[in-house]
Amino acid sequence: MAKALFIICDGLGDRPIKEFNGKTPLEAAKTPNLDRLAREGITGLMHTLGVGIRPGSDTATLTLLGYEVDKYYSGRGPFEAAGIGMDLRHGDVAFRGNVATVDDNLIIKDRRAGRPADTVPYVEALGERVKVEDVEFFLKPGTGHRIGVVMHGPGLSAAITDPDPHEVGLRVVESSATDGSPEAKKTARILNAFLLKCHQVLKDIPENKKRVAEGKPPVNFVLVRGAGVVTKIPPFQERYHMKAACVAGAGLYKGVAKAVGFDILDCEGATGKPDTNVRNKFLRAKKAFEEGYEYVFVHVKAADNLAEDGNFEGKKAFIEKIDAASDVLLSMDDTVIALTGDHSTSCTLKAHTGDPVPIFMWGPGVRPDGVQEFGERPCMTGGLGHIKGSKVLQEILNLLGKQHLVGA
Repeated sequence: MAKALFIICDGLGDRPIKEFNGKTPLEAAKTPNLDRLAREGITGLMHTLGVGIRPGSDTATLTLLGYEVDKYYSGRGPFEAAGIGMDLRHGDVAFRGNVATVDDNLIIKDRRAGRPADTVPYVEALGERVKVEDVEFFLKPGTGHRIGVVMHGPGLSAAITDPDPHEVGLRVVESSATDGSPEAKKTARILNAFLLKCHQVLKDIPENKKRVAEGKPPVNFVLVRGAGVVTKIPPFQERYHMKAACVAGAGLYKGVAKAVGFDILDCEGATGKPDTNVRNKFLRAKKAFEEGYEYVFVHVKAADNLAEDGNFEGKKAFIEKIDAASDVLLSMDDTVIALTGDHSTSCTLKAHTGDPVPIFMWGPGVRPDGVQEFGERPCMTGGLGHIKGSKVLQEILNLLGKQHLVGA
């Protein structure tokens, strides 16, 4: 049976770091297993959405799983909500939420409130169901600082602006309608009222007094972004004729995979954080093939978080953790394995960039290209060249012998 393992190491790529003598965290890391996979495989640089375009993790993952963003993307919110088990009904509007820290003027001090371990106490303080006018807000804790937020009620629209300005030091933005419709105006008005209500409740909870005493930023706001509604997407098995599964810790990636018809597999120790058990993820993928799956998507998150915090040493160490688990991959010599990032995340800028990400493909049918190491600069000369994210699955299908003949 032809089978493929597709691994996304979130935020894998980076820019040169002075403290690493001009190397990136990937280049500075000791990665003997990844280097061997690259050496025995074919490599290149991958532009997820196009040259110089900064991808979000949502649009990047959708693209890399073989779906057109302009057809099937309505916003990040529905993927986040679905990935943490929230039920979405027709007409609901869903958001990705972060707990955050703001001052009395709603100026953002920390977009993730110091990354608390979870958001359970804050959701409990707000209540899992909050009503504003004739609209109910449903809240559910996600991974770490994340919260799923769903609006349910009559006459709602996702055609609104994000309250999250995506930058520290700026004021929370009042949401507004982008299309001028009564539905969008209503949605924006009620969302703004809900967020202020959240602030009024959270700023006085006892948990925050404890956090401040410990030198941590208070959790006193919920930043939301990525408004969207449920979109019908053709299943992966119907489109690509392979039974597919996903192994991930964070909700967004489970949500995207679930939306395109992947089965979501439980994996002990998959947390979506730096303490995640990468080895268990790779072993769970290996077992999935024994269970009859033909295409397995594994997502590993923490390099992105560490880069967004400017923690280049932590990112390097986490890449070495991925490498240490990659001996599992070397035991899967009957499987086509592709490994890349969904985007580059700069430790210096603490943000996603439009820089290309290194990629390798390894396994049956692969023609090695002579590249000796896995890194941004070594992969510049690889046989895959500069490949667009939308073409990655096509190349995997080609290696599996599943591509259709074009012509007679």
